[in-house]
Amino acid sequence: MEATKSIFIQGEWLESESEETLTVVNPATGDQAGIVGFGDGRDADKAIDAAHAAFASWSQLTARERSKYLYNLYELVRNHRDELAELISLEMGKPLREAKGEVLGAADNFMWYAEEAKRVYGDTVPSSVSNKRIMVLRQPVGVVAAITPWNFPVNMAARKLAPALAAGCTVVWKPAEGTPLSAIRLFQLFEQAGFPKGVVNMVVGKPESIGQAFIDNPKVRKIAFTGSTRVGKLLMEGAAKQVKRVSMELGGHAPFIVFDDANLDAAVEGLFESKFRNCGQMCISANRLYVHEAVVESFTEKLVERLKKAKVGDGRKKDTEIGPLVNERGLNKVLDHIRDAMSQGARVAHGGSRLTDGDYGNGFFIEPTVLVEANEEMKIVYEETFGPVIPVIAFKDEASVVTMANNSNYGLAAYAYSENVSRCFRMAEQLEYGIVGINDGSPTQTQAPFGGMKESGIGREGGVYGMDGFLETKFVSITV
Repeated sequence: MEATKSIFIQGEWLESESEETLTVVNPATGDQAGIVGFGDGRDADKAIDAAHAAFASWSQLTARERSKYLYNLYELVRNHRDELAELISLEMGKPLREAKGEVLGAADNFMWYAEEAKRVYGDTVPSSVSNKRIMVLRQPVGVVAAITPWNFPVNMAARKLAPALAAGCTVVWKPAEGTPLSAIRLFQLFEQAGFPKGVVNMVVGKPESIGQAFIDNPKVRKIAFTGSTRVGKLLMEGAAKQVKRVSMELGGHAPFIVFDDANLDAAVEGLFESKFRNCGQMCISANRLYVHEAVVESFTEKLVERLKKAKVGDGRKKDTEIGPLVNERGLNKVLDHIRDAMSQGARVAHGGSRLTDGDYGNGFFIEPTVLVEANEEMKIVYEETFGPVIPVIAFKDEASVVTMANNSNYGLAAYAYSENVSRCFRMAEQLEYGIVGINDGSPTQTQAPFGGMKESGIGREGGVYGMDGFLETKFVSITV
């Protein structure tokens, strides 16, 4: 099979400098899904040069003109949602229903920022000197290097590229090497939308080499990254040498709290949405389940009954609710967390094993798993698992559970279920997380800010807040 070109620079599809290729594997079947070109830092430098050359003309277009390109892209992505969803499911296992939702979310981002481009306002400020006038201008940062993960390959790109382009920046995108097929198709739609040459560029390739090019090349003025906290720290350290701007959406370890006055049925569905959607491979997935001791048994029973009904399988089958893990490394980490918890006294209330019979044999499938009698010494309670496993910890009172929930270096998302209005407000205020879902297991929306506290990141994506990281604030003083 001939390799598909995966490097898009200056409006052209190119071979990689190294001429290396990457084989993409379907995690549900183990079958080859495609072969693509695989670039490195040399390709990234060429893409950066193209973006830098295009910046002057793109940034000087009117906001309305930039908006038209983004709106064209919105329509194309929406019209090709089924095709993009099938590629996402093929290369990383996501159920088709979820994959279509992701693509529509990406389209919403392109539409939102097509409109937001026209709302980048400056200010006039009253001067304390009678013969001076003060203006505040908002101008694009420059060339943006964007790095995105495999778990939401299309929407994560949209959340970075859409506001960057709307602000007047040009971009170089490095998609995850695990999901290049949907990335290539998305960039074919960028090309079809008519963006001027050099404004949008893509390099699929070696993470370390490309990341180093983004750090070292002074033409890159901003790095926008979603991924692990470990890699985020390395990028921040490198960016500091040139004082590059960064935005970081990093790891999470979300607590999910169920109080004794909660609607338990609603809480079970909220937990299923938060924990088991995308096979638990989300940075905002619930990782620790805290249930009040008065309802822990009844809630666990309801949760187990829900999981017994959940269909695990190939994401491309219509009845699949939970797909495979993305690769063997991810599978082994989940199994390690289960073994570690059991060695320290946890019991398996449901699941706990890899699925290998029949159609599961060549894929990376695991049973959705509930571990009871968990404690804070277990890996699964302090490390991000990224899989369909939830540990259950009973708690006695509100103060103690808030302390346990906040006992983490992460601060991305948290969830709490209660019918007590006063308690709901206390949880919203006291939980040290950038996103808090109160009686809501799926709180993200295009127009809302997305990002974390502590080691979960810097900056926010989404809504009007998503533009800030791509704009410089310039003060102009004029003597009259």
